Amino acid sequence: MHIDLSGCTALVSGSSQGIGLAIAAALARAGAMVVVNGRSAERTEQARESIVAEVPGASVRAVAADLASAPGAALLGEKVPELDILVNNLGIFEARPVFEIDDDEWRRYFEVNVLSAVRLIRMYLPGMMERGFGRVMNIASDSAVVTPLEMVHYGMSKTALLAVTRGYAKAAAGTGVTVNSVMAGPTHTPGVEEFVHDLVGAELPWEQAQHRFMVEHRPHSLLQRLIEPAEIGNMVVYLSSEHASATTGGAVRVDGGYIDSILP
Repeated sequence: MHIDLSGCTALVSGSSQGIGLAIAAALARAGAMVVVNGRSAERTEQARESIVAEVPGASVRAVAADLASAPGAALLGEKVPELDILVNNLGIFEARPVFEIDDDEWRRYFEVNVLSAVRLIRMYLPGMMERGFGRVMNIASDSAVVTPLEMVHYGMSKTALLAVTRGYAKAAAGTGVTVNSVMAGPTHTPGVEEFVHDLVGAELPWEQAQHRFMVEHRPHSLLQRLIEPAEIGNMVVYLSSEHASATTGGAVRVDGGYIDSILP
């Protein structure tokens, strides 16, 4: 299947590293003009340079802004007034005993993982609807439906994203714009490596640590390994294309079969 996103402008929030960076690179490889984003101007520019090095001829722009805040979102809107493809990837996670999560931490997870996406959808979706084309994707997680005991606050935020997705998909009904969640499973990123070592022991070699993590903490995975970020990027590219024109309001799984359910 050949996917050509030439002529489309795409934004991936939180794309200076990890899954977001892989998604941005995949969209650039498909021909989209990609806006990468992060809080740090230096790291965001480094992300831009890495994509250009990986994808010769890619059109990539770096916009540093803290999208977990209303002023940061407004700044982005001034610099990038229109989009064809919006990928809400920005998110935080950390293991924390559930009884130790205080009110401020609950609010922070909602602000960063949910409200950042809502702000950008409010900003860009109406224009997409007026033009009759657009793609919105919220990067959710298996944790949206399989709440992890070690980070209930994170699971809550990803569950909320599924509801946000469905609601805005209904708002865009009949306009040619699609709104979907991409439910990523346990994924191999530097942050996840640190998370895994925190759970199973920092002294273990990575391959052993990954195996123990999957066996002890993600035993339902049918892949029995962590997903690579590029595999999530592939799904985002497909959902961004005309080939996915009949897929909207959905929770599309790239979870390695981790969710033990026929439906999300």
